[in-house]
Amino acid sequence: MRKRKLVSFDWAMKRLLRSKANFEVLEGFLSELLKEDITILEILESGSNKEDKYDKSNRVDLKAVTGTKEIVIIEVQYDRELDYLQRILFGVSKTITEHIVESDPYYKVRKVISVNILYFDLGEGKDYVYKGKTVFRGLHENDELQLSAQQKELYKAERIADLYPEYYLIKINQFDDIARDTLDEWIYFFKNEEIKEGFKAKGLAKAKSVLDIMKLSEEERRVYAKYADNLRYKASMFQSTYVSGEMDGIKKGRREGLEEGKREGLEEGKREGLEEGKREGRKQGLTEAKTDVAIKLLDILDDEIIAQKTGLSLEKVRQLRNGNNINSHS
Repeated sequence: MRKRKLVSFDWAMKRLLRSKANFEVLEGFLSELLKEDITILEILESGSNKEDKYDKSNRVDLKAVTGTKEIVIIEVQYDRELDYLQRILFGVSKTITEHIVESDPYYKVRKVISVNILYFDLGEGKDYVYKGKTVFRGLHENDELQLSAQQKELYKAERIADLYPEYYLIKINQFDDIARDTLDEWIYFFKNEEIKEGFKAKGLAKAKSVLDIMKLSEEERRVYAKYADNLRYKASMFQSTYVSGEMDGIKKGRREGLEEGKREGLEEGKREGLEEGKREGRKQGLTEAKTDVAIKLLDILDDEIIAQKTGLSLEKVRQLRNGNNINSHS
């Protein structure tokens, strides 16, 4: 395994990037993702931003201003565990409620942009960056509901989608390691913890300096080494629990399906299991069941009737009778 030169981004979010001196790193990434200049004003204090004793939180809430001077709250989650879309929704809802004063009117609710860097396959799709937003569309006219002139003035927004949370899902494992643009350069770093020579995305130069393992203090290197070991252990557990079947491929699937199908053959199978192996196993199990029935009928029926009743070939029934006679004599 090659020696890692840069610390992982999730650890950096916890330990290094919360410093205002290092905001340039996150600003660069967010600017490339959102395709406009982003300036971080502050790290918002919330339950999600406080490291607990189990070091579970890979989420940071940022108050930022866009290139058009719009103030937004950006929630960045960096996750390596199998999870669900509802968790993203919960995180956004929590961020909204944590950062509004109870007495404020609803129009002061800030837009939240949820950026999720994922190390597992969430849903099905060919892309590696997905964006989600809210629109209201007519059931009969198929038109998009628009803000009135008064609402545009109140909200300082042009579309309803500009008011609601916006979601970005970056599926790291889906990325093919080919950096086609500056956002891809960031995704390459997330996946490989390496910044190639020639990368020019905003913030990467600063990241290369800030996240250099050799520039960490001795204490920080010790803490990071412990964190990296724990991360490898969790990845190993996830591998063995959730994706070992996929990694073993068809060979493992056929073997597991065959065993399961064979067990279920006598009761015509169940729905679970791998279909190819199950079909083979069920066929084998049913054949064994028919054979058992045929052997029990040898003493009371002739071969033709046994073949007709069990579905076995006449030749197979005669083989069973000959074998049964040999066993009886011995």
